[in-house]
Amino acid sequence: MPLLTALHEAADLEAAVTAPDGSLSRHELLDRAGRVAAEIAGAPIVAVDATPSLSTIVAVTGALLAGVPIVPIPPDAGVLERRHILEDSRAALILPDFIPLNPGKSEVSAALVLYTSGTTGAPKGVVISEEAIAADLDALAAAWQWTPDDTLVHGLPLYHVHGLVLGILGPLRLGCRLIHTGRPTPANYAAAAGTMYFGVPTVWSRIAADPTAAKALEPARLLVSGSAPLPPSVFDGLATLTGQSPVERYGMTETLITVSTRADGERRPGQVGTPLPGIATRLADESGAPLPADGETIGHLQVTGPTLLDGYLRDGGVRAPDLVDGWYPTGDVATIAPDGWHRIVGRASTDLIKTGGYRVGAGEVEDALLLHPAVREAAVIGTPHADLGEQITAYVVGDPVTEQELIAFVAERLAAHKRPRRVRHVAELPRNAMGKVQKGLLSSD
Repeated sequence: MPLLTALHEAADLEAAVTAPDGSLSRHELLDRAGRVAAEIAGAPIVAVDATPSLSTIVAVTGALLAGVPIVPIPPDAGVLERRHILEDSRAALILPDFIPLNPGKSEVSAALVLYTSGTTGAPKGVVISEEAIAADLDALAAAWQWTPDDTLVHGLPLYHVHGLVLGILGPLRLGCRLIHTGRPTPANYAAAAGTMYFGVPTVWSRIAADPTAAKALEPARLLVSGSAPLPPSVFDGLATLTGQSPVERYGMTETLITVSTRADGERRPGQVGTPLPGIATRLADESGAPLPADGETIGHLQVTGPTLLDGYLRDGGVRAPDLVDGWYPTGDVATIAPDGWHRIVGRASTDLIKTGGYRVGAGEVEDALLLHPAVREAAVIGTPHADLGEQITAYVVGDPVTEQELIAFVAERLAAHKRPRRVRHVAELPRNAMGKVQKGLLSSD
């Protein structure tokens, strides 16, 4: 069965795909994508300048029809990042303008190669198969009751899993309408009249701060948040203003989406639900030994199932991922409750703080800080400390409030060892295009 099932089999819909530069019916999209496919047939791999536009959607669709792996390039990529992606992928040409390149030999069988930054080194090309994408979209369709009757609205970048795989390929496989708003502003979301909305926490925070826009989303049946933790205050604000709590989910480029709240199930602030059908998860300690799913113990999250990457692009081929007995080590730390609900603490490298013999999750401290009326945003990291090993250091955006007041505020709500030792006020937190705080850019001096 082809990945883009609805494109081939569903009835034609006028304005099936809408972007800031126009709309296409399914037949029009298939016709334009078919012409792209004919032009690039036989190419080993191609890149696309992934602007939020119909041209990007047509290019990606055409590459999939041709069976040619496609590499999305962020439109805001700097000169060095762009050069690295093109040289590392060995793309033969750049769509949508069919700009020829001089690639080396490339032997890759995949649907997408998505470049993602790790903790060190240049971005790595993650090789994802059609089978993995199909398995993930079908599992999400079941979890979210996603049907052809839906209209999906989002304004997310088209070079990540969230905006591209879920936000573009999802409608083309499942048959629903798609409206890409260009920019994910509260006004654009409010005007779109969708049944499903995708957003990152920054988007939902701005909507929760705009009661008029939030009220306009009340008729929608599903508000989905992902790509970064959603602050409980935003979760509660959306529930109050729209009449429904958002659905949260968890995933990463290498695994696609693996854990989610269900459309017809409970929704808990600060938690991302249970594994999707076909997915299994487990926790391990630093030595790889299993940890209990008791809702309290923080461990390294490992995932297995049909949505895993094929590997990483390397020297024109694919290097298999480093699995642990078939399990993918996500690099994230989490807790799993006895009922299977997951709480993502964050990245092991930045969000698991080892202080004075204790293991503290940064997210728990951030949530406590956000309860203070003067704090609008918070990021917590561990910084070197001669006695404790690491001390808990918080960076906050908000109204003037003393360091000692915030330290005492957290100490009243959490165990004493979880209180920040330092609190620093900043004008803004560094974030990437998906709204994730880039904690590596926070000063540790």
